[in-house]
Amino acid sequence: MADERVSYELDGQVALIGLDRPAKRNALNDEMIKLLRAAIFKAGEEARAGVIFSHGDNFSAGLDLAEALTWMDPNAKKRNRRGRWHRPFDLIARGAIPWVAALNGACIGGGLELASACHIRVADDTTFFALPEGQRGIFVGGGGSVRISRLTGYARMADMMLTGRVLTADEGERYNLCQYRTPKGESLARAKSLAKRIAENALQSNWAVTNALPRIMDLNHEDGLFMEQLTGGAMREISSEGFDRIKTFVEGKAKRLAEPGKSGDE
Repeated sequence: MADERVSYELDGQVALIGLDRPAKRNALNDEMIKLLRAAIFKAGEEARAGVIFSHGDNFSAGLDLAEALTWMDPNAKKRNRRGRWHRPFDLIARGAIPWVAALNGACIGGGLELASACHIRVADDTTFFALPEGQRGIFVGGGGSVRISRLTGYARMADMMLTGRVLTADEGERYNLCQYRTPKGESLARAKSLAKRIAENALQSNWAVTNALPRIMDLNHEDGLFMEQLTGGAMREISSEGFDRIKTFVEGKAKRLAEPGKSGDE
């Protein structure tokens, strides 16, 4: 599947989705959101992990403000836009497969909301983060109030939105907006490497990490433990993959753990 705004490629067991509107710093318009949703759904059917990256020097500058003017105009015909961004971003955050975001340049507003929907974020040295909605007279609309605030904490997100503070890649890493850092131009290669490693995991384990674990975090202590037991028990009933993998480990045939301080893809 290919389009001038969103590219799609299957690399082994990893789906690669590219934001392809570099002349507009990959600003997200309605057409891109629709294409992104279709690509994410396709990836969930044929891949075991996915990577979202950008064509060009910027991951995404967020909402296409020029297009937004056309539907925010008080004289324009009103359309029901509720959930337009939530649906595809939720399909990333709690869909069929884990996602890695490869970040560079601008990761702003809706672009940061898209990145925060992914499970792992890799930022190169050129990446910077911002939430300028307050300056534009709007509010986050792609789940950022839930996801970004949980990554950074309310105080840091509020600081970004109220003051217009722009975070460097170093600050973004400290504020939990990314888990990995690379030199300029290397975030995509590292994201692919991590995604390939993730694709080697048991499917049900990946699903539990991306779907059950976030829900457990929303529960109180006792309900969280109950959900943990249900999830673990269901995985044992649904598939014998856990038994087979543990047997392989006990027999000394399993891949060794990564060295301390390194990830499994290194």
